[in-house]
Amino acid sequence: MKSLVNYDIKILIALLESLKCNKKFFKFLLESGYPELAAWSNAVLGDEAALHWLFDNGYGELGVLSNAIDGEKKAVQWVMLSQDEFMINFSAACRKEPDGMKWLEEKELEIFIQMVYRIRVILELQIKDQLFWYRWKG
Repeated sequence: MKSLVNYDIKILIALLESLKCNKKFFKFLLESGYPELAAWSNAVLGDEAALHWLFDNGYGELGVLSNAIDGEKKAVQWVMLSQDEFMINFSAACRKEPDGMKWLEEKELEIFIQMVYRIRVILELQIKDQLFWYRWKG
């Protein structure tokens, strides 16, 4: 798997914008040969079909990363066993574990620090939606 850190900065900026639900950048990723990043951004946003697409199309590590960000125990264990420092620390930072963010800061991975902040907002909104599901049931 190509690690997120190996993508060009322009693609990572588009990914960050896609995580902000900017459809123009989602479409850019999709049409520019990065369907895995488009799917990953949607998976992080809670799209189960996108998560399944990752697993079904050879991007299982991105699917596991999405699940580890959500704190799913088996995914977190898999990431830890992978010994991939980036995946371990990025997913930990998204879960508000201080050592993960510290590692990103020490490595000066600013684009990923920005992604972490955005993903934390996404996770908080998902928790609120789960708590107040009755508000949007029609």
